[in-house]
Amino acid sequence: MFSHVMVGAHDVDQSKAFYDAVLGALGAKPGFADDKGRVIYVHENAMFMITSPINGEPATHANGGTIGFGAMSPEQIDAWHAAGVANGGTTCENAPGYREAPFGKYYLAYLRDPAGNKLCALHRPEQ
Repeated sequence: MFSHVMVGAHDVDQSKAFYDAVLGALGAKPGFADDKGRVIYVHENAMFMITSPINGEPATHANGGTIGFGAMSPEQIDAWHAAGVANGGTTCENAPGYREAPFGKYYLAYLRDPAGNKLCALHRPEQ
C-alpha cells in the first residue's frame, strides 16, 4: 500500500532509541543514518524513517493520524508496548488487548512516540 512512512522528530537521537526498541520488538534491525541525518529502518519490504523537518520548522504530529505496525502475536505486541514505554513513549487509547470489529477479532496496542506521533501495533489471529 505504501512505499514508506516518515515522521518528524525534535530529537532524532531520542526517537532513534525509541524506535530501535519498539521496532526491535517486532523483529526489525536498529535504524541507520543516511548522509542527511535521517534514520532509516527496512523490515519486511517496508521502510520507516525519522527526520528533522527539512523546512526548519518544529516537528509536529498528525492530529487524528496513526501509524500501524504489523505484529506476529499478542506477546510480540505486549513486548512492543513495554519497549516503547521503557524508551520514552507514552501509552494512549485503551490498554493492549483484543478488540472485535466487523472485519474480525484483532489484538492491538497504542503508543505515542517521544515526538507525539501516534502508533499502533496490530495482530490479526487466524480466523
